[in-house]
Amino acid sequence: MAHVSVQSRIYQYVGPAALKAAVRPDSGGCMVGSAADFSSWVAARSSAELAEPFTFVVGTDGVLRLAPRRSEHVACAGGGPVLSAGEISFARSAGRWGVGDVSNQSTGYCPDISSWWAVARALDRVGLERPCSFTHEVVFRRCPGCQEHNIVREDDFVCVFCGSDLPEAWNVDPAI
Repeated sequence: MAHVSVQSRIYQYVGPAALKAAVRPDSGGCMVGSAADFSSWVAARSSAELAEPFTFVVGTDGVLRLAPRRSEHVACAGGGPVLSAGEISFARSAGRWGVGDVSNQSTGYCPDISSWWAVARALDRVGLERPCSFTHEVVFRRCPGCQEHNIVREDDFVCVFCGSDLPEAWNVDPAI
């Protein structure tokens, strides 16, 4: 495994077990580790595909992997852990490709917004213009009471399933 910085967290899959069990060894997303990889990948996409976001993960090797939007993140990751996951769109401006929008929206991995550093590093490696942070941040928490995963909206840290208070710090992985 490549060097992982001290600020990193490795996210284990926390979604439905049946989705992970369905992952085939060859089902990982397209690895995009360089500008040449991205050029080849984007050239093979139709304008209809490019009009909507893609599923992405950043593997523990720091490499960006892309798959069609309706793909499961765990399939894009080949069933393994990730440094970040979400949705990403690309836009062409002045003859260059860059990131349009990018989020950490992945209910299979529930990555914290602090996982942005891994996305930024992977995009920088590819040479894509990018925003300074996720353009849409999703705050995930696991309820200490009922153990359900929640999306925190409007800074309301209350479980939508049982009404318990949710912690301020990320805690989705049950091992934490």
